Amino acid sequence: MELKWIEDFLGLAETRSFSRSAEARHVTQSAFSRRIRSLEVWLGTALLDRSTYPITLTADGRHFLETAEEVVRLLTLSRADFRNRSERSSLPVVTITALHSLCLSFLPRWLGTIRGGLGPMGSRVLPENFNICIQALVEGGYDLLLTYHHPGIPIPLDPERHPCLVVGRDSLAAVAAPAGLVPDREGRLPLLQYSRGSFLGRLAAIAQAREGAPATYPVHTNENSMAEALRSMALAGHGVAWLPRSLVAPEIAAGALAIVSPEMPMEIRLYRSAERARPFLDAVWAAAADAVRDYSDAE
Repeated sequence: MELKWIEDFLGLAETRSFSRSAEARHVTQSAFSRRIRSLEVWLGTALLDRSTYPITLTADGRHFLETAEEVVRLLTLSRADFRNRSERSSLPVVTITALHSLCLSFLPRWLGTIRGGLGPMGSRVLPENFNICIQALVEGGYDLLLTYHHPGIPIPLDPERHPCLVVGRDSLAAVAAPAGLVPDREGRLPLLQYSRGSFLGRLAAIAQAREGAPATYPVHTNENSMAEALRSMALAGHGVAWLPRSLVAPEIAAGALAIVSPEMPMEIRLYRSAERARPFLDAVWAAAADAVRDYSDAE
């Protein structure tokens, strides 16, 4: 059982549409349908009559609706209570969800800059893949989201409800260990790729299609979006990997990895929820904006 399954069901009970509910929950319709089905399997009963349009709730679905509403209400109250206790503590805390690679390469330095401007503060960080990071921000569990951005992949957030700052810049670079990288008979290099549909996988596909990118053929797929795993494979000489340059800058400088293609620029964006305004979070946001201005002036 997962809380998001119950929240999915409540959204579906309101819209009576899988497509609209999936869009509101920032997931694909197929993933949303699987989650609803998982809830039904866990409960051991059908909650929906899928033979009607729009869909309707079964008798068990109507009965469970009351339970689901009460469960979410109580959990929301508990979360609000814990959050209020944290905000009343002597040390203010900012909660951040961020892509795994940014937690390693960008977040520590950026967080140090914010602390330098505001003074002592606590932080809680959730390193996750892109979709879960979006969900964590939208559902109100986290104050801020750090992610990469490229025009080829729109961020599914309403700019009115989730404003953003461009807080840094990076690039996606095709890198490989210089020794032992042998092309096949057609001149193609072995490619280490992300899982299909993952955020970094979609970015890598855009980069691979750009002019000057090497011809490749897949030899390895990581069934997640963790760039660090592909970095290890590239260092071991298994092939070319498209990785954020900031993540492999030390290896490039040391000669352990070489860039084999023109790099693709990316922004590093910071998002917040306009609905989670509070004085300390506003101060963090202002400090982030000041850091961007200071960096621009220095350039």
